[in-house]
Amino acid sequence: MLDMRQLQYFIAVAEEEHVGRAAERLHISQSPLSRQIAQFEEKLGLTLFERTQQRIRLTRDGRTFLSEARAFLTHANRLESLARRLGKGDEGGLCIGYLESSMHSGVLPRALKALRADRPAVHIALYNYHSAAQLEGLRERSLDIALVGEPPAADDAELESSLVLNDPMLLAMPDEHPLAGKRTLSADDLATQPWIGVTQEESAPRHGAFVAACAKAGFSPNITVEATEPLAALGLVAAGLGMTMIQQSLREQVPGGVVVRELPWFCYHTPLWAAWHKVNLRPLVGIFREILVTANSVEFSGK
Repeated sequence: MLDMRQLQYFIAVAEEEHVGRAAERLHISQSPLSRQIAQFEEKLGLTLFERTQQRIRLTRDGRTFLSEARAFLTHANRLESLARRLGKGDEGGLCIGYLESSMHSGVLPRALKALRADRPAVHIALYNYHSAAQLEGLRERSLDIALVGEPPAADDAELESSLVLNDPMLLAMPDEHPLAGKRTLSADDLATQPWIGVTQEESAPRHGAFVAACAKAGFSPNITVEATEPLAALGLVAAGLGMTMIQQSLREQVPGGVVVRELPWFCYHTPLWAAWHKVNLRPLVGIFREILVTANSVEFSGK
């Protein structure tokens, strides 16, 4: 049986790569910490650290063990939190991973509103992680539900998913731009225009698709400004700094001074998937999953 205290000590030393700093972080003396680490290695039958006079660093086995140790500790902490909530008589709460697009599209807020209407006391914890981290969270059971841009594989042994949003892309431009009066814009109209790119990780697939569509149309977009997220890009468009592509679900949040147009030559939809573990341990998770899937029809799919 693993000693949780020794596991925490190991993680601290591994992260600090220095016993003294780890001891300060843990509020214990250095010598007892060194003894605990040595005992932990002996118990496991593994050499977790390479030791020199200057520093201590993980071995290859140590690096592998650290990844699993972090996941184990995360799950143990969550189990402790779950036990406390169950002891109070509630249903254990929900840990939900999400992308920002699930917020500004209303997918997650709608589902949470529906859940709260029926279960007002349920504790909800939200975690803004990228898709890969969310799927890993489902596997580790540190998340109950994930809202991701890429679903798990169809043959995934542990996870399954359902499409909850298929969001078309629109062009946003300053309302005083000479092209703002045109209802239909060709690729030639936009070939020499300045563009505002979005560097957010979840925007990468749609950015790549747009650049590919531009290349097919015979030009490369002149990206003169980069923003970290779509709402910031819209603010820059309103200031007259260029054009950008946004999801249709952002249309209600377009600021004054900006108009949006469809681009017939760029037909791309940004998907959002709800994902969960196939082994559903608690009824509350299943209830919220059904709310999430049924409360959000795939309204922008063009069906």
